[in-house]
Amino acid sequence: MPDRRPVRPAERTAVRPSRRPVRPSVGPGPLLTAAAVVVDGAGRVLVRALGNVPGRPGLPGAAVAGAETPEAGLARALARELGLHAPVGRLLAVDSLPAAGPRARAAVVHLHLVGPLGPQEAAAAAAVMPGWVAPQEAYGLLPEPDGARLRAALAALRTGSVAHLAGGAAQPGSPAGLDPARRSALEHAGALDAASHRAARPKALTAASALLTDAAGRVLLVEPAYGRRGRWHLPGGGVDSDLGETPRAAVRREVREELGLDVQPGRLLAVNWSHKPGYPARIRFLYDGGVLDTGALTAIRLPPGELLAWHLATADDLRDLVKPSLRRQIKASLRARAQGTGPLELHAGRPADG
Repeated sequence: MPDRRPVRPAERTAVRPSRRPVRPSVGPGPLLTAAAVVVDGAGRVLVRALGNVPGRPGLPGAAVAGAETPEAGLARALARELGLHAPVGRLLAVDSLPAAGPRARAAVVHLHLVGPLGPQEAAAAAAVMPGWVAPQEAYGLLPEPDGARLRAALAALRTGSVAHLAGGAAQPGSPAGLDPARRSALEHAGALDAASHRAARPKALTAASALLTDAAGRVLLVEPAYGRRGRWHLPGGGVDSDLGETPRAAVRREVREELGLDVQPGRLLAVNWSHKPGYPARIRFLYDGGVLDTGALTAIRLPPGELLAWHLATADDLRDLVKPSLRRQIKASLRARAQGTGPLELHAGRPADG
C-alpha cells in the first residue's frame, strides 16, 4: 500500500567506510564532494560547527577520494566525524560550481539523505556535533550556497525527486527545488523544452480504495503494520501507473493482496483531492466494493508483516479510528452509495462545491 506509507528514504545503500588513505581526486576534472542531509524523527537537520564547535558552519561531508564513490566517501566522513554508521540514503541533489579562477577547479557536490535517525542515534550524533536545528533555522545558519542546497535537497525529499542545481540555484527543468513562481514564468515564456517541462511539473500520487461493508452497514477497515498504531484505513493502495494499471484494476489487486478476496469493484463513488504544501498532491478513487456476507468475512486472510488486523466499524466508530479527512471521504461515499448519486468530487473529504 505505497500511498499510505510514511515518508522514508526510497533507497538506502549500506557502504563500509574505505580504509585506504584519503586523497581528493586529482587531475583536470572537477573536485567531487559529498554532503549528508542528516535528519531525525522530528524533521530536524544536523549542522556542523555550532555553539563552541570551531569551523565554518556546514553539512557533514568530505571530498571524495579518487577510488571512492560519493556514497563510500560520505560513509567514511560520517564515521570519522560523528562515529555514525547509518546507511547512506538516496541522492537528493547535485550541485555544480564553476572554477573560481584560472588555477582553480570546478566542483560537484552530491547531497544524500541519512536517516531519519532514531532517538539513540540522534543523541549520540548530538554529543559529537551539537547542531540539531529546524530546517528554517538551518537555512539562516548556513552560508550560501549551502543554505540553498539544503533547501532544495529537503524539497526533493518531500517530493520524492532529485534537485538539479548550479551554484545552489535550481536549474530550469529541475524536478525539485525550483520556485513555483519561476517555474510558472518559464512555462508561460515557452522557455522549457518538452523534457524539462515534464520534469518540472508538479506531481500527484494516485491511490484507489474500496468501500466494503457487512450486512449491518459497518465499514471494513484495516490496520497497517507501519506508521502510527491505532490508525485504520480502507483496503486499497497506490496505483501502479508506471505499469499501465488503472485505478479500477489497482483496487481489485489491492483487495486481493490485502484481504485474500477477489472482489469486482462496483461503481465509482467519489474522487478525493488532498494537498499539503511542499508535498505532491494525493488523489484517491473510492469504489463501491459491495456487501460482504459471512462467508466472505470468514475467508479474509491478511498478508503477514503488512497488515495487523481488520475491523468492522460503525459510523460512530470512525471518529476514533481514522483521520478526519478519510472519515469525511467514507461518510460521503456511504451517502453516495445509499442515494445512488456520485461520483462525488471531494477536496480533503469535503464537497468541492463547498
